[in-house]
Amino acid sequence: MSQEPEITINDEMRPEYDFSGGVRGKYYEAYMKSSNVVILDPDVAEIFRDSASVNEALRLLAKIAKSVTV
Repeated sequence: MSQEPEITINDEMRPEYDFSGGVRGKYYEAYMKSSNVVILDPDVAEIFRDSASVNEALRLLAKIAKSVTV
């Protein structure tokens, strides 16, 4: 039985990172206007593992919905 290597995460900032001139939320407004982030529930994410499969399923659903008359 082989042992997995231990992975350590160092979340400390490096000294060379300088965010002193940064502006919090500078691009937030533009990002929110041009982004359509959707969080899938875990059971749905198991079925639709990438954007292409989600888009394909939604296009099919939209096509079916358009063809149904109420």
